Amino acid sequence: MISREPTLERLATAQQLLLTPFGLDESHLLRALAEITAHKVDDADLYFQYTRSEGWSLEEGIVKTGSFSIDQGVGVRAVSGEKTAFAYSDDISEASLLDAARTVRTISAAGRNGRVKAPTRKVATSRTLYGGVDPISTLDSAAKVELLGKVEKLARSRDPRVAQVMAGLASEYDVVLVARADGTLAADVRPLVRLSVTVIAEQNGRREVGSGGGGGRFGLAYFDEARIAEFVDQAVKQALVNLDSRPAPAGEMTVVLGPGWPGILLHEAIGHGLEGDFNRKGSSAFSGRIGERVAAKGVTVLDDGTIADRRGSLNVDDEGNATQRNVLIEDGILKGYIQDSLNARLMKVKPTGNGRRESYAHVPMPRMTNTYMLGGDKVPAEIVASIKKGLYATNFGGGQVDITSGKFVFSASEAYWVENGKIQYPVKGATLVGNGPDALTRVTMIGNDMALDSGVGTCGKEGQSVPVGVGQPTLRIDGLTVGGTA
Repeated sequence: MISREPTLERLATAQQLLLTPFGLDESHLLRALAEITAHKVDDADLYFQYTRSEGWSLEEGIVKTGSFSIDQGVGVRAVSGEKTAFAYSDDISEASLLDAARTVRTISAAGRNGRVKAPTRKVATSRTLYGGVDPISTLDSAAKVELLGKVEKLARSRDPRVAQVMAGLASEYDVVLVARADGTLAADVRPLVRLSVTVIAEQNGRREVGSGGGGGRFGLAYFDEARIAEFVDQAVKQALVNLDSRPAPAGEMTVVLGPGWPGILLHEAIGHGLEGDFNRKGSSAFSGRIGERVAAKGVTVLDDGTIADRRGSLNVDDEGNATQRNVLIEDGILKGYIQDSLNARLMKVKPTGNGRRESYAHVPMPRMTNTYMLGGDKVPAEIVASIKKGLYATNFGGGQVDITSGKFVFSASEAYWVENGKIQYPVKGATLVGNGPDALTRVTMIGNDMALDSGVGTCGKEGQSVPVGVGQPTLRIDGLTVGGTA
């Protein structure tokens, strides 16, 4: 059997799912784009999407819910200057496509002179970071129920204080096709899976919660015995640690952040501030600061959509641009911003492969993929031992940030009080309060243990949610404000 090059294989899959069943081919896409570009616009695209998703959840020892859905449609966009006109439909047909095209072209007045030259067809360059597997079909229903049962049984066997176990298994098969006004065609076939574990432990009338889980762009076989045990142990440990926690102290102090998921603080407090739209509008604390020192020496921050199998990775972004490894901050110096096509054009730079949208019913905007800080040269134990009095936070729950000021608030879900370099006891109710750009300048030690999260992140922005990854090494930050309960 002769196999096609992966980029062409993905394009063929997208055409078979999103065009052929509806009597469409590339000529219909060109006609719709010609309708838009008959008016003077700066950019235009069509975004077709087919998504099949499935979810199972376990509670009280039984699988209580199961869901399955199929969604498909097309989004049509025209851009003129800073303005965007957008229409979408879950009816994929020539009539709805042309109707949407005529609607969005009204963003700009008619009046091009002569006929618009037909663009030259070209297939966008892309990467091959994950296979085109349909993860839903990689395990049958009985095996999925059995997998969740293993989670329940394993968690309860870990400790008699485990009172309740909840688990969820999600799978998604997402196929997208992008046609741009310049004749570019791009496609991607995106698998995505996630296993979530939540444990409630009880002791002397006190109940505490712990969570674990992970996933990425592959099939369900990823969740083997060892992986399930890893996620369960993480959830059980966190719940049991919190049973022994004391009220967190408050005040300004040294804070050490653990590796991996604590990078969510980096994502929220710094990453959003480096997105192109906020910087073009001058509303970010990082606006106009390229080339300036914005962080301590040794701090290098990347957004990288090219890491194989990662939750935040994409072969192409949602505008058909290949994802990239973008260095945002290098050794403390601001190097660049995260860009989609619209903001890149207006800022006179190139897109960085970060144009993302939640679905065909949403417009793209600059969004993070996998955002992380590179490791340093310190041994993690040495960093913790350097704390005279302070907090060691190894896991985080929710948080929020104000893009304009850079101020953030984050709640730690697992943290410890440290004195004279020794962990004293776990604490509960610790919140980190600070300013993202300022916090970067207060980094004094960087560990050699950089780790990415296990594959659980979802980022929200302007009502849109997309899967992302985060990561960092163990970090020491001096003079950070901790809001506590003590």
